[in-house]
Amino acid sequence: MDDLSTSRRGFVAVAGLAAAAAAAGASPAAAQAQGAPPMESPTQRAGTYPRPPFPVQSQPFPGLTSRLNPRPDHGETSYRGSGKLAGMRALITGGDSGIGRATAIAYAREGALVAINHLPYENPDAQELIEEMSAEGLRIVSIPGDLRDERFCNRLIAQARRELGGLNILVNNAGRAQTRPSIEAITTEDWDATMKTNIYAPFWLTRAAVPDMRAGDVIINTTSALASIPIPDLVDYVLTKAAMLNFTGAMAKQLAPRGIRVNAVAPGLVWTPIHSAGGSTDSDYADLGRISPMGRPAQPAEIAPLYVTAADPLLSYSTGQIFAATGGSGQP
Repeated sequence: MDDLSTSRRGFVAVAGLAAAAAAAGASPAAAQAQGAPPMESPTQRAGTYPRPPFPVQSQPFPGLTSRLNPRPDHGETSYRGSGKLAGMRALITGGDSGIGRATAIAYAREGALVAINHLPYENPDAQELIEEMSAEGLRIVSIPGDLRDERFCNRLIAQARRELGGLNILVNNAGRAQTRPSIEAITTEDWDATMKTNIYAPFWLTRAAVPDMRAGDVIINTTSALASIPIPDLVDYVLTKAAMLNFTGAMAKQLAPRGIRVNAVAPGLVWTPIHSAGGSTDSDYADLGRISPMGRPAQPAEIAPLYVTAADPLLSYSTGQIFAATGGSGQP
């Protein structure tokens, strides 16, 4: 459920060694090999991923990856790039943790220049990512900010363009979820915060980005398997994820004549800080992922490749598509 990487996000520009190597005539994959940590087989990693029961833990909203036990896998030692996104420039909201962080790592290793954004509270996670990528020769600059602010969203798009030299990929990933036992327990402030993070921000960012996008560029939204399998204690959250399905479909049709693609990714339950920061009840947290046919939650590293696929220029006829990874639970 980490589209669920909560209310986001300041801004981080990621410019990679892969791009520098490409300019010098080397492949992004070769550049990665020089500084990346030793790689593990994704198949072997999947066989060791944690299963419930999990220790119940609680964090202040929006939660930090660095405080999560067990630690999520973002693909740090398993994702290998092959130049799929070489020369492209991407902005990922909620990129400090969870799916956004895994996607930032994957995009950078695929040769893209990447910008992420996060809340000031999440600076520790962003700094950790900065250090990890720096070890591979990647430079990251963090500028915190809140996507619930329309003016910040407009500034974020403009800043990303300046830092990266353009914008080809917009990933609307940041999200907010807080469990409430009944509709009477949902305050107007709660409702507004969820709507502004999960619906208004993607709208504001897309509206600001589209005027300068060109044929071949792509927008990727994060929806959820819960969009079509709603649960009663996340009323506002599941509403927003159903809305993102229709936003994706409508924008895909609107922008298709211009050659701009719009797709979405629909994860199932994913092991991210959101669950320990109010996105799951204690009982649900302990059993997270048990109801999945795979019997466990996904790791962010298992979701990020879908964002690579959705952005891949080779899939130039794929727009309005929903790429799902739900562990066998179905898709929207």
